[in-house]
Amino acid sequence: MSTRTRGEASGTGTIPGVDEIADRHWRMLIGGELTDAASGATLDVVNPADTSTIARFPQGDAADVDAAVDAARAAAPGWAAMSITDRARVLGDFADAIEANGEELAWIDTMDYGSPVTMMRNDVRIAVGQLRYFAGLALQLRGETIPMADRNAMDFTLRDPFGVVGRIVPFNHPLMFAAARIAAPLLAGNSVVLKPAEATSLSALRLGELAAAVVPDGVLNVVTGLGGVAGDRLVTHPDVPRIAFTGSDVVGRGIQARAASAAVKKVTLELGGKNPLIVFADADLDEAADSAVRGMNFTWQGQSCGSTSRLLVHRSVYDRVVGEVGRRMDRIRMGDPRLPDTEMGPLASANQYRKVTGYIRAGLADPALELITGGKIPDGPGFFVPPTLFSAPSGATGPLFSEEIFGPVLVAAPFDSYDEAIAQANALPYGLTAAVWTTSLRTAMAAARDLRTGYLWVNSSAAHLPGTAFGGVKNSGVGREEGIEELLEYTQPKNVYLRF
Repeated sequence: MSTRTRGEASGTGTIPGVDEIADRHWRMLIGGELTDAASGATLDVVNPADTSTIARFPQGDAADVDAAVDAARAAAPGWAAMSITDRARVLGDFADAIEANGEELAWIDTMDYGSPVTMMRNDVRIAVGQLRYFAGLALQLRGETIPMADRNAMDFTLRDPFGVVGRIVPFNHPLMFAAARIAAPLLAGNSVVLKPAEATSLSALRLGELAAAVVPDGVLNVVTGLGGVAGDRLVTHPDVPRIAFTGSDVVGRGIQARAASAAVKKVTLELGGKNPLIVFADADLDEAADSAVRGMNFTWQGQSCGSTSRLLVHRSVYDRVVGEVGRRMDRIRMGDPRLPDTEMGPLASANQYRKVTGYIRAGLADPALELITGGKIPDGPGFFVPPTLFSAPSGATGPLFSEEIFGPVLVAAPFDSYDEAIAQANALPYGLTAAVWTTSLRTAMAAARDLRTGYLWVNSSAAHLPGTAFGGVKNSGVGREEGIEELLEYTQPKNVYLRF
């Protein structure tokens, strides 16, 4: 594997955005005003590439969430009364502001999160595209008319906003999730309180600064702080009837319970997965090997809920496919995420580093697993973990096959029949994504029917197509995002029966 030490980045000159990150007074957005936490408390920003502290940002608590919800409640009626085309125009203006500041936002995420800056630039493009996509759906937010036998009556539906939406986004893809996941609730006429992950909050705070100039006061609020404090208050606040969360299934189930303890709320969850990629014997094996690597999202250090982290291969071609995947993984260039040719940076935080390296140690100690590539943690500072592949020739068992690692660790196992492959794929309590590689239309269509998953690729992986609904089944979540379904999820249907 190609790696670099920290010293090889020296002499690259001034990196755009680094000084601004260190010198900026980072503040939350509440009611149109940029503000510190009411308590004055702050949290440190640790650069995952070298573990240095590079900034501090507000550690909001329940008082700050209460202030943000009060501001959102006050702003919601006026925002909902605005024509939907005017709300779409505001989303377009916000997208323009993000695009104009895209290079800075990409560098902020690279320093805060650790993915290569080339990938963070792509996240900016996705965020801008999602805002514009939802703005373009404005006139599709409509109700229905229901035929009536009585000619002196009619029945129709309206779609009302909830009021205040609490939107909690994860540490991976910080800017992209923060910007893209507020588009639908805002267009639907809700005001939003956005809570980013404490590990990667800076780009959301910068979004707050940009929003202050283009979004009406109180319509978008950004509160940072610990999930167990600020996040919990947002989930349990009696004046927040709609919660959306992206993150782990454990936290998601906790949010469901906490929300229900406060009031009857609508909660949607986009949660984790232990997603299978199945290679049948008739597949294009080289393309399948490429797809297995691409599906792991190593450019984000494997920190993606949709990563196809279980590789299931027909026994007759197992050794060839696993060998090809290992060779491709070994060529991934891991190093300083600021450099243009880096393909994989460090994990996002010390917590992630401890978790992922713990799984690798468990894999190395398991006699049923064979290490194909990776596994050796590089010396030096930073939360770097190499792309790692384990093979289980005797079958898919153990925690590396059943638990979401959320890091650059892929596990592979063979199967002997179609039914065995489907049974293995469906065995876990997750169902977010899956991929199938085959040249048989019969096999592809059977798998589309039989796999219990929310999003399926056939002879592909990783891609999210604009306008398609993304989300999971079982413990991988409830609700759909990235398409018109997401927009409708932020409205409440109201039936109207009218007699003349």
